[in-house]
Amino acid sequence: MTTVNESVSAEADPRRAKANAEALERLVGAEPVLVGVAAAGDVVPGMTPTTILTSGAPLEWPEYTGGQRRAILYGAVYEGLAGSVEDAEAKIDRGEIQVRSTQQHACIGSVAGIYTASMPVFVVRDEAHGNTAFCNFYEGKSRYRLNYGSYDQEVADGLRWLETTMAPVLAESLSDAPIPLKPMMARALRLGDELHSRNTAATLLLQRELTPRLFTLATTPEWRARVEEVMDFFLANDYTFLRLSMAAAKATADAAHGVEHSSLLTGMAINCREFAVRVSGLGDEWFRGGHPELQGRFFDGFTEADAEWIGGESCVTETVGLGGMAQACAPSLMDYQGGTFQAMLENNEAMYEITSAEHPDYKIPAFGFRGTPVGVDLHAVIATGRTPLIDGGLAGRSGGQIGAGLLRPRIEAFTAAAAAYAERYPTSPAS
Repeated sequence: MTTVNESVSAEADPRRAKANAEALERLVGAEPVLVGVAAAGDVVPGMTPTTILTSGAPLEWPEYTGGQRRAILYGAVYEGLAGSVEDAEAKIDRGEIQVRSTQQHACIGSVAGIYTASMPVFVVRDEAHGNTAFCNFYEGKSRYRLNYGSYDQEVADGLRWLETTMAPVLAESLSDAPIPLKPMMARALRLGDELHSRNTAATLLLQRELTPRLFTLATTPEWRARVEEVMDFFLANDYTFLRLSMAAAKATADAAHGVEHSSLLTGMAINCREFAVRVSGLGDEWFRGGHPELQGRFFDGFTEADAEWIGGESCVTETVGLGGMAQACAPSLMDYQGGTFQAMLENNEAMYEITSAEHPDYKIPAFGFRGTPVGVDLHAVIATGRTPLIDGGLAGRSGGQIGAGLLRPRIEAFTAAAAAYAERYPTSPAS
């Protein structure tokens, strides 16, 4: 039986087929490695003391609204660039503080994705291709976090602890021996994660890898108390690894970007106004459409009326064969975001129709260890009308996380990309 993506490939311009094969080889051949931890201002390309980064395809400052706008202003206050939200707004209006997209600086942002110069970041390098990506730290399991548009003294204290305690401990632990992430991620899939909405196994595997290093560090009196605090944080926060899976996915997707004639997706991102996609063979342009449709579970006391889009780029995991592309690995997600395991299996299986291959390293036990679907092909999305499935969290209008579930992107961003592809490569069929 010929699948849709096979028939699309068969009809493709030979240049597109060759380009997609190259981009796919880069996607599955990437080797993301955690090489360090540092302040964003010290390592992120183009970051300055007065730069604030936020998630999504780039917008002009007046276009940011709601919780994402608040989070940017709170970031300025946290960084000491402004004395109040009002002061921050005035300084951004005057150009004294610059607001940029994470995507313009090799970074990846969770929800609002706020980066300031002092915030620590994981530094992940793709050893196969030499590119580097960055992601800041998980703030902890409190519903109120800066990346969800909330800010108070507790949030500020938590961010400062990451900066002054967790970051130095992890940086010291990594100083002599980087950590390959791909083998850890592959094993986590076999242990019940999908590495977007569930990272429990991966966090435990990371903790196990770090434990001997932390014990060695703790033998030094000046480090002992901080090491104990970091270990307690790992034990209490199953989502700690998410930021590493995001950085690994960003490095992987970036390695596959920029292949002329390739129609494979190398990025998906959300800001307060829209959902957007990036395509390997279409340069740095982001193609935009309406926000995804929500199918999920709201936490007690909340309804759909309380939800607000404030950004998010953790869907980069889906572009490399994780998250919704590996949902069948994580049946426990039903308790978190609702649905049934049968529906998860069917949703996951449908993703093979819009992807180019099965991942040689990321496997799904429920499918007889079939590789996860990888290499979302723009033309297969258009041909089927089926968009990539995304696992994700839901933000509330008053701040904080209020639910979780499936995000189904609308087709508009993909049709815009397909039109641009047809214009750029007129001899290549658009469907």
